Amino acid sequence: MSEEKMVNIFIMGKKYEVPASLTIMTAMEYAGYKYVRGCGCRNGFCGACATVYRIKGEFELKTGLACQTQVQEGMYISQIPSFPTKKAEYDINEVSPDQQVMMSLYPEIYSCIGCNACTNACPQKLPVMQYIAYAQRGDFKACANASFDCVACGLCSVRCPAGITHPQVGELARRLNGKYIAPESKHLTKRVDEIVKGEHEEMIEKLMQTPIEELKNLYNTRDIEK
Repeated sequence: MSEEKMVNIFIMGKKYEVPASLTIMTAMEYAGYKYVRGCGCRNGFCGACATVYRIKGEFELKTGLACQTQVQEGMYISQIPSFPTKKAEYDINEVSPDQQVMMSLYPEIYSCIGCNACTNACPQKLPVMQYIAYAQRGDFKACANASFDCVACGLCSVRCPAGITHPQVGELARRLNGKYIAPESKHLTKRVDEIVKGEHEEMIEKLMQTPIEELKNLYNTRDIEK
């Protein structure tokens, strides 16, 4: 069996030799670092491990999720505790689903220069620049659908020269769409009302006492609506 290829990386300026097959996250743990923040699901769904890096000899700063991005020879890694984005304050019950709401809360979206850096930075491969264009036009349904899988890691905003906070714009569009535009899901409203009244507490308690393997079997053999 051949030995695994090793690469040299730099974590906060210190050099480490790690297996080339590792992600940034597992490489940092291999080097002895312990994650106490900036690490959530470890599978690319929570957006907590946003990381900035560059490759030796290159000047471009790159971004990625540490749990998804594989290490490379000469990689310089720097993690930021959080990627702050501007979140406008509003009461969803007091705003209207029209173009004016974006002009008021997130006016920077109209400074977009169409560079597409946001889309290129997205680890989910979402059409970020396109959903911002939908938001500019007040098409909140299209914006909500295009941004639906956003995990709000903030990598798009880090690369934006216009200072747009894309995740928050998408979140506002989804909230507006859910409250004012999408048809009411009457069966969901009914079920929520039943839960609030405590009608399902006995069933929930029974599920809580069910062995995990039995729960898995119930899930895998459930009736799926077509």
